[in-house]
Amino acid sequence: MTRFEFTIEGDANRKRIDDFLFEKFSDIGKKYLRSILKHEKCEINGYIANAGIRLQTNDFVELEIDDTSAKKILPEKMNLEIVFEDSEIIVVNKPIGMLVHPTPKHREGTLLNGLTHYLNRQSIEKSSKEKTNARLALMRPGLIHRLDQHTSGLMVVAKNAFALRVLNDHFKRKLVEKKYIAMVEEIVKSDNGTIDVPIGRYSEMKHWNVKFNGKAAETHYRVVERFTDSTLLELEPITGRTNQLRIHCAYIGHPILGDEWHGKRAFRRLCLHASSLSFLHPSEGKRLKFSSKVEFGLENL
Repeated sequence: MTRFEFTIEGDANRKRIDDFLFEKFSDIGKKYLRSILKHEKCEINGYIANAGIRLQTNDFVELEIDDTSAKKILPEKMNLEIVFEDSEIIVVNKPIGMLVHPTPKHREGTLLNGLTHYLNRQSIEKSSKEKTNARLALMRPGLIHRLDQHTSGLMVVAKNAFALRVLNDHFKRKLVEKKYIAMVEEIVKSDNGTIDVPIGRYSEMKHWNVKFNGKAAETHYRVVERFTDSTLLELEPITGRTNQLRIHCAYIGHPILGDEWHGKRAFRRLCLHASSLSFLHPSEGKRLKFSSKVEFGLENL
């Protein structure tokens, strides 16, 4: 059993406890997480939590997860571009087209499948060599942030619970700096600017877009280079809303090239790449910064 404790912050205020757990433990099956609530194994402020209760800021959540019962991610051997690794974290350059974590329809082929194999490769190879059927206690990669399937670029993943907890806190406190490179349609006239419009989910259409009673969302942009009918931008999301960069670029009349939902021009890929990632090391405290180049096909960066 692994014990987890959380103090609820403002972004989770009024969120249902089950939805909170689904987001916090995205690599564990929802059925198992629901069973924790059903069997009264989760407490809020010392009281048994039921699935429908809504969290409030500063609530203290406690639960235990049985690693032998929680749904495991299937390890898959794949070629991963590892940018940096130590005993606590791993930085990887995610390729375009790869999902970050499994879904009910896609249980294999995701980044977490590959990282699970990579982090446990010695144990897996030893088990295979010895032809043992013993269940392996696999190290589970801790997902801190995500990239869309069609967005490539840098991600940091935790290798233990301590690093996961610290980096989650750093993300919430906006101590992590992320920048993206995007090729957008048409010519952006201003050299730089800020897009500050809220984003929300339209339940009837099951998608996210600008919604004036949604959550605050802010993006800074800077022109890197202008081409004949497109502009290369550097984007810095200050908030982390779903599809924020795609929505904000479309809002100012410059959809990201290859955005099938918001754009007008088809392209061989979505021209969005997480090019820069800077954060504080979870235990050493020093700032680490990583960069990644990309080729969209219109230019070389």
